[in-house]
Amino acid sequence: MASKPKNSKAKLPAPDSTELKEFRKTNEAIGLRVSEGRLSLLSRKLFNVMMYHAQQQKEPGENAPLATEAAKKYFWIPLADVARDAAYHSNDTEKLKVHLEELQNIRVHMEDGIQWTSQRLVSAVTLVNPAGLKKKGGQLWFGFAFPPEVAALVTSPGSSYTKLAIYYQTMLRSGTSLGLYEICRRFLTNPSKVTYRQEWEWWYGAISGNPISEGMPQYKYFKRDVIKPAIAEINMTTDINIELIEHVEGRKVIALQFKVQATEQAVLPFPAPPVIDSAMLARIMKLGVAQADAENYLLCTDEATLSATLALVEKRVGSSAKTRIDSPAAYFRQALKNGYAGTDAVVAESLTKRGRHAERGIEPNLETPDQLRQRYLSARAREAYALFLELDDIQQQRWQDDFKQHRKTVRGSGTSNMSSALYRNEFSHWFAQQQWKEPSADDIIRFAIAHPKLADGADVVQQP
Repeated sequence: MASKPKNSKAKLPAPDSTELKEFRKTNEAIGLRVSEGRLSLLSRKLFNVMMYHAQQQKEPGENAPLATEAAKKYFWIPLADVARDAAYHSNDTEKLKVHLEELQNIRVHMEDGIQWTSQRLVSAVTLVNPAGLKKKGGQLWFGFAFPPEVAALVTSPGSSYTKLAIYYQTMLRSGTSLGLYEICRRFLTNPSKVTYRQEWEWWYGAISGNPISEGMPQYKYFKRDVIKPAIAEINMTTDINIELIEHVEGRKVIALQFKVQATEQAVLPFPAPPVIDSAMLARIMKLGVAQADAENYLLCTDEATLSATLALVEKRVGSSAKTRIDSPAAYFRQALKNGYAGTDAVVAESLTKRGRHAERGIEPNLETPDQLRQRYLSARAREAYALFLELDDIQQQRWQDDFKQHRKTVRGSGTSNMSSALYRNEFSHWFAQQQWKEPSADDIIRFAIAHPKLADGADVVQQP
C-alpha cells in the first residue's frame, strides 16, 4: 500500500546554478550503513559540504593557511563558508567541534567481491587561524582529510553517482529527512522511479544514521515518528515528491519502498499542443459527452491515453459484431477510468504523436511498443544489477539462492552461476521484478521521452 503525498506543496523560487552548488555523491556513499558512531543532521551536512568543496578543489593543499608538508594533505575551506553551506547559524565553534568529532568517529564498512575495508568516514579535521586561535583577528580555516578508500569515492565517483545540491540540504531540518532524501533522489533517474525494496529495519539504519542493533523501535512508531515527518518535509521543501510503499505479509509490514517524482514535470521534447484540441473535442462530444466534461478530459488527461481510449471506444461503438452499447459516453468514461486501451495502445499513440511532430525538428522514435518496452526492461535490469552489486555478501547470496530456486522451478536446472553471461542476464531481469512492479504506460512513455532510441547493440543487458 502507498501513502499519497498531499498536493499542497508551496512552490519555492527556483535556485540558479550558483545557489544549487551541485556535487556528485557516489551511490556507495548514499544510505551508508553505520557500524559505529552516529550520523546526525549536522554531521551529514558537514560531510556533504566537505565533498562539494573537495570536488571543487580536486586536489588537497589549495589555500593552505600554513606552509607545512602536513597542511598540503588537507582540503581547506574558510570556516565561515562551512557554516553557511551547512546552514549552521551559530558562532559556537566549540559545538561545531563536537559535531566534527562525531563525524570523525563514524566507522563504515565497504565490501565487494575482492575487498573488505573498515575505516573512518573522515580521517582528520583541524581548525587553523594563522593570527592565533584565541585572537579575534585573522581568518579561521577548516581543514579536513579523508581515508584512502573514502577519498577515492569523493574525488573520483566514477559513473555510479547521484547529483545532489547543497541548496536543498540546507532546507531540511532533520537528519532522517536528509538521509531519506539522498536515497530517493538517487532513484529519480531510475526507469521505474521506485527505490529498491528492503526490510524496514534496513531503512531504519539507513535513514536514522544509527546501527540497526541500537534501540530499534516498533515499526508503527518508526513510521509515525520518523518516516511520515521526513516525507512531509521532503515533499514540502525539496525538488522531489516521494510516496511510501509498504509490503505486507498478513498484518505485518515486512519491507518498504518509496516512489519518487520530480517536483516540477519535465518539459516534453516536442511543442506543447493547443489548450483545447477542437478536433478531439468534437470526437468526444460525438459520443454524447457534454462539452464542459469533454474539455475537462482534454485538460486533465494525458493526450496519448485520451487518444488511444477514444480510438478504442469509437471502434467498439462502430462494431456490429458485438453487443450494442446503449451509452457511448458512459462506456468512454469507464474505458478511460479503467485503462481499457492498455499499455501497448497508449505507447503506440505516444510514438505516433512524436512522429507527427518530426516535421518540426523533433526526431521521431521509430520503435514499436514492444521494442520500447523491452528497452525499458533492459535499462531497469542494468539498474537492478548495479543495486545487487552494492549488497553485502550475505544479502547477495540470499538473492542468488532465491533465484536458483526460481530458475530450478521454471527450467528444471539450477546449476549456473554469475560467471555465465546468460545466467547474469536472467538474474538481472528477475531481480528487477523483485524490486519493482510491472511498468505502467506512463512509466514507459516517460522513459521514451527521457531516453531516445539507442544505437543498435548499445544495450548490454537484453531481455532473454
